[in-house]
Amino acid sequence: MSATQTTIITYLGTPIFGICLSLLVFLFGQWLFKIGKGFFLFQPLFVGMVLGIFILWLMAKMFGVDVTWFYTNAYKPGGDIIFWFLNPATIAFAVPLYKRNDIVKRFWLEILLSLIIGLFISLFIIYGVSKLIGLDNNGIASMLPQAATTAIAMPISGAIGGTPAITAMACILNAVLIYALATWLIKLFHLTEPIGQGLGLGTAGHTVGSAKAIQLSSVSGAMAAIAVVIISIVVDIVVPTFANFMGIVK
Repeated sequence: MSATQTTIITYLGTPIFGICLSLLVFLFGQWLFKIGKGFFLFQPLFVGMVLGIFILWLMAKMFGVDVTWFYTNAYKPGGDIIFWFLNPATIAFAVPLYKRNDIVKRFWLEILLSLIIGLFISLFIIYGVSKLIGLDNNGIASMLPQAATTAIAMPISGAIGGTPAITAMACILNAVLIYALATWLIKLFHLTEPIGQGLGLGTAGHTVGSAKAIQLSSVSGAMAAIAVVIISIVVDIVVPTFANFMGIVK
């Protein structure tokens, strides 16, 4: 190990660096989103991801070390702590599900069938497009779980031979696009029913889509939260089976 690498581990290889960097880029994204009056490319999660990657790359070049090495030894100790909070945050989506269990009880079959059918359609589309653009099995496996929220999609991606970091980026990009196009898509497909709006935004846009659904109505927001929970369970069961069936997992 070189003297530079030893210095980096000594001064930056503690959880403080990764935690502070994550918080700072996210807070900057929130500020940018506010002054940009909600411009979709300034969505805090997206800004934090892009800016964080750029800062890590820039710092690695400044220190003259490999980017992957710098990420693993300088950022990851704190980044893993931030990532841990994704799990309880995802579980918290069960709260609105509980509060609006009256809707779930009335339409449970329609909700479940629509999410399962929609997932299967999306899996075949993702698989077909991935093959069309020449992705290998690793790339396809990284794309398949993106219907689930990031905390669920990343472990599934790793389990079927994908790259969790690529899956996380796909999930975030999906969320940003859905947030940006939500109003237009609702008008295009004439989605006037709050239940349908919420299920669509929660499934495609995850937490960011749920935030958009809450802006539309309380029912849409509750349905989006329900979609995030249910689709994550369905993805956890269906995607590994689909990957095995298509020969992606060796």
